[in-house]
Amino acid sequence: MSSETLDRSLVLDAVRVTEIAAIAAWNMVGRGDEKAADQAAVDAMRTALNDLDLDGEIVIGEGERDEAPMLYIGEKVGKGGKHKIDIALDPLEGTTLTAKAMANALAVMAWAPKGTMLNAPDTYMDKIACGPGYPAGVIDLDKSPSDNVKALAKAKGVAPDQITVCVLDRPRHADIIASLRSVGCRVYLITDGDVAGVMNTADPTTGVDMYVGSGGAPEGVLACAALKCVGGQFQGRLVFRNADERARAARVGITDLDRKYDLHEMVRADAIFCATGVTNGALLDGVKLEGGFVHTHTLVLNSATRTSREVRMKRPV
Repeated sequence: MSSETLDRSLVLDAVRVTEIAAIAAWNMVGRGDEKAADQAAVDAMRTALNDLDLDGEIVIGEGERDEAPMLYIGEKVGKGGKHKIDIALDPLEGTTLTAKAMANALAVMAWAPKGTMLNAPDTYMDKIACGPGYPAGVIDLDKSPSDNVKALAKAKGVAPDQITVCVLDRPRHADIIASLRSVGCRVYLITDGDVAGVMNTADPTTGVDMYVGSGGAPEGVLACAALKCVGGQFQGRLVFRNADERARAARVGITDLDRKYDLHEMVRADAIFCATGVTNGALLDGVKLEGGFVHTHTLVLNSATRTSREVRMKRPV
């Protein structure tokens, strides 16, 4: 992507979009209604996107057109203009976290030039990721979790019991967790939010060295956009559980159902990644109402300029 496409105005636009979605979702924190929280974020993000001077297409969204009334895959957003972009988004990553007032809910979005993001169907994806600073290929989706820990430990110059791996706490991951614990590494279980889980591998303050497990393919593309900006490695393979999911892949042009994608195949050009906290978490503070002002905390990454900014905003209620 050219620096012209990723200019300062677009970065600021992205921040405003995720801020608006996060505030809308925050109004539903702790109310026990996941669908209403998600819909509030979707509605707010769609309205904000359609107010921008850009020619955008949703390539990662809330589902396909017949399933999602707004922000569906293929939906056009924006007023039009010179900026032609692919948009990956999760207006509310962590609907359960929001409904239960738990930590780490985010409003997330990524932008890249048109035609450069993997148009992933709304299926599962097997994923593995680590942060920057390691030799290329140090992790491999086709190796066992324990072998990946050993390889990462060797590259880091530590014993396997000094490696921490983030995994979604799901019954389907029982074998992965057993494999990890067989070499004595620490397993950091999260209830939801695997975009943040992958991003934690690139933040030395979290202590997380690797992420492994299956989760949503859309979240995989979003996580890759973030790693594109800050460095790291990622591999993913789509998981198809039935004929309907294979048909979804065909509709978006995916013919090699067993392909193993790396970071730069998922996001093939420079990208902007933006996330605003809804609830407090390891990555970002949540929305807060104080003294007649609403406060937000946003992380915005730009791979073209290799910049990372934290933006704190307050506006009158």
